[in-house]
Amino acid sequence: MRERERVMAAKPATTPSIGNGYKISKTALFASTLLVLDALLISLIIAYVPYTKIDWDAYMSQVSGFLEGERDYGKLKGDTGPLVYPAGFLYVYSAIQFVTGGEVYPAQILFGILYIVNLGIILFIYIKTNVLPWWALVLLSLSKRVHSIFVLRLFNDCFAMTLLHAALASLLYQRWHLALIIFSGAVSIKMNVLLYAPPLFLLMLKGMSMVGVLSALSGAALVQILLGLPFLLSHPVGYISRAFNLGRVFIHFWHEGGLFNFLRSKFSHEKRSFNLHHFFIHDSTHKTLSKAHIATVMFAGNFIGIVCARSLHYQFYVWYFYSLPFLLWKTPFPTPIRLLLFGGVEFCWNVFPSNLYSSSLLFCIHLAILWGLWIAPCEYPSAGEKPQLTKEE
Repeated sequence: MRERERVMAAKPATTPSIGNGYKISKTALFASTLLVLDALLISLIIAYVPYTKIDWDAYMSQVSGFLEGERDYGKLKGDTGPLVYPAGFLYVYSAIQFVTGGEVYPAQILFGILYIVNLGIILFIYIKTNVLPWWALVLLSLSKRVHSIFVLRLFNDCFAMTLLHAALASLLYQRWHLALIIFSGAVSIKMNVLLYAPPLFLLMLKGMSMVGVLSALSGAALVQILLGLPFLLSHPVGYISRAFNLGRVFIHFWHEGGLFNFLRSKFSHEKRSFNLHHFFIHDSTHKTLSKAHIATVMFAGNFIGIVCARSLHYQFYVWYFYSLPFLLWKTPFPTPIRLLLFGGVEFCWNVFPSNLYSSSLLFCIHLAILWGLWIAPCEYPSAGEKPQLTKEE
């Protein structure tokens, strides 16, 4: 009888799982509604807001030269100068030119679809990481500047970041090789994606064996070789020097004892456990990382690169806008402060032309967010070490 009483008393403990299931369903429903409403907003913007001509004609000129058989990157030019993007850019915009005939209006519709696809991927990431309260997902649809970047500017940043977010979605499930292939595809469209490379490499070292790291990196390198092959065979120096300009310098801060200490411990562990069986057939997954930790490392690493950038153009906002709510909710700030900082960033990016005051304010807000991330409690990287707490505020 006492045993039955203990069992009956324990039954209410299952209620939170039902509540969590309800909350997840409510979040998914809200996210779906947000997608529909944003699709309507995108349609209205395309229909009624004038398109702003910036880089589209240059893109089409560069693509036309490529389609006419030119393989020398030094001779692929447009109104804004020579081509400085890797080969993936040419393939993507060649397809766009084929579909749209080089016309702006059908291209806007295509980019509107891309916007919704990207937003859907981002919402998926946010739902799976479960860091934000459900109502805060609306922040992902509130940027006037990001809507403009997608459907009124038609920048290649949009395709690059959509692929990057798809790679991150794959990383949440530790599909390392698939994620690295998608990531390499994003890099082939625009080099800014490499801001995510240091945190991605750190996650690979944490979550994979060294054999897995090497094979995944080899797959990513193979993608670049295959995409750039027509140019590498004809004018390799011109292609590499123009498409992969590594002149920009960014500073990344490494935690967990520093990068070299982490690498030393990693190699020491691999050396102790190495054998031929491990090398040839061992599963590449070394450790299961939590989804929230993967997203945190990726978003924070990219944000550090943004803070340290020497200059920011308007289209760069899309490089990190979709990570802002996540990062803000990772800080210990109260929700009103988080919303104030989010609004401040959006305000600064909508000041045109930018001035000393808007730029200084944006830099200060960036530093405040970075400081908030620095003082935030440390999280457990492995999924099984400690359960992630749900934010209810």
